[in-house]
Amino acid sequence: MKRIGYDYDTFLRDMVGLADRIDDSFDAIVAVARGGMTMAHMLAEFKNLRNVFLVNAVGYEDNKKMNKVKVFNIPDLAKFKKVLIVDDIADSGETLKKVIETLKKAYPDTIFKTATIFYKPKSVFQPDYWLKETEEWIDFFWSEDMRRFGGAAVADSKEN
Repeated sequence: MKRIGYDYDTFLRDMVGLADRIDDSFDAIVAVARGGMTMAHMLAEFKNLRNVFLVNAVGYEDNKKMNKVKVFNIPDLAKFKKVLIVDDIADSGETLKKVIETLKKAYPDTIFKTATIFYKPKSVFQPDYWLKETEEWIDFFWSEDMRRFGGAAVADSKEN
């Protein structure tokens, strides 16, 4: 499978493009950890939202797909009517599907919409908003930069 590097400058431009596509207003944003965390922060700034939450979902171990998605650390969304769930990519779609199922079960009266930067047409879940379709594996800067510079950063912190 072809791998595509995804850098910060492209991300910044894409976040503006995605924010422009999101033509609805929301009471809160929920990031799917970890891929949606940087997105949630940027979209919250762009949309001037202070209610930013996090839900954990684990469906991959590095780049190996797990048999079952685990969803945990569900935020208290009881007072919100309309919530945007963000993740970096709808790859298999199983993570977003499981997150939405879990949140709808916990908060049946809340409207949930989803946004991703990337969407793979083979996904079992189609986000409400996405910017780019792809078939490739995406190497996001927030993972790759830390892997590349992580060793040096750890060594520097031990010296100080």
